[in-house]
Amino acid sequence: MCGIAGILNLVENRAPAQRALTSMVSQIKHRGPDEYGYHLDSRIGLAHARLSIIDINGGSQPIHNENQTIYTVFNGEIFNYIELRETLIKKGHQFYTHSDTEVIVHAYEEYGEDFVHQLNGQFAIALWDKNLNKLLLIRDRVGIHPLFYSIKRNQLLFASEIKAMLPVFEHSPSMNIAALDQIFTFWSPISPNTIFDDVFEVSPGQLISVENGKVRKKNYWDFTFPENNQYDPMGIQQQTEQLHDLMVDAVRIRLRSDVPVGAYLSGGLDSSIIASIIHRYGNVPLRTFSIGFADSSFDESRFQRQMIEHLGADHTHILCHNQDIADSFTQTIWHTESPVLRTAPVPMRILSGLVHEQGYKVVLTGEGADEVFGGYDIFKEGKIRRFWADQAILGGESIISNQAAVAEKIISLFRYFQEYRASLSGGFFWGGSG
Repeated sequence: MCGIAGILNLVENRAPAQRALTSMVSQIKHRGPDEYGYHLDSRIGLAHARLSIIDINGGSQPIHNENQTIYTVFNGEIFNYIELRETLIKKGHQFYTHSDTEVIVHAYEEYGEDFVHQLNGQFAIALWDKNLNKLLLIRDRVGIHPLFYSIKRNQLLFASEIKAMLPVFEHSPSMNIAALDQIFTFWSPISPNTIFDDVFEVSPGQLISVENGKVRKKNYWDFTFPENNQYDPMGIQQQTEQLHDLMVDAVRIRLRSDVPVGAYLSGGLDSSIIASIIHRYGNVPLRTFSIGFADSSFDESRFQRQMIEHLGADHTHILCHNQDIADSFTQTIWHTESPVLRTAPVPMRILSGLVHEQGYKVVLTGEGADEVFGGYDIFKEGKIRRFWADQAILGGESIISNQAAVAEKIISLFRYFQEYRASLSGGFFWGGSG
């Protein structure tokens, strides 16, 4: 995790003040405690707080191209940087570091804005093209890494966290009441809204281009689904094998690092699968971390112990009490920069603190699996609601005319939940910390 920040003058051809950039990046030093870096040029100022992971000695940011006309600051990882670097070298590009960051500037040189399609990674990117007076703000496909922006007094401000922009705001931002309503309805603001007026996020899968003061937005990626229920005809066995291969590839490519890599282990399916893949296919010792709860109704420690014994992992565990959550709640809100309706982020922050204390900068988690694989209870509720909708009464006349068919649907639905409950009693849980 690193932090990026910057200021672009939309009208004046004048570099921002260094002290403004320093005040911005100092607010996010927790994201990158290893070093700060700056670049000021014509109307742009870029700042970076670095957490050194790849090319520790040579990968300081901002990074530039050969003739220093393109600069970037970047938070995240480009997992396929080795392959992409080799391709770009063959095309004549010259590298001065071994960092994954440098492939960004050379890929942009080679492919233009379409370079983002070459990236396999999770990222928040700010890229400045001096020749075109163009700034690109780009966020990864599913929004793993945050990136916010605001336009104030003919300046575009951007940063990894909203708090980094506050020192250069003329006035404190006011609350976005519409976003607050969305939080109570959907648990979070609807992108690009934030809880603050006139502060927006770069949406997942979005590229924002600012050229000569003109702002243009485009979505370069989104989820795709089969149309008209025309699903892939391959059989379940073939689909299973394909998913397995994708999971193994995704985990192995994330183990590329110049620092040790650990893994969360909650006892749930998602983190257990990831830890198992590291154990079987990784060439590094398996180092795992978990959190348990003094409240037994939330504790999954016994499932964690099953996986630890099965994998023979070098494991560190921390026990969380209700008072720990209460004591850490305010600081967690400072990091989330938004109201939260449940306390789950608090123990996750406590667990992250444990990882940091153990000297680890990189950890693989099961976060996001429930969104992709339908693991949350809300998806089960959605299945019930769709069933109810199928039995709606239209125009006063019930469409439930075939009692046998309806009975079959009900039995099928109950079997579905019996299987779901059986999966819970089998020792693995969806949700939690992965």
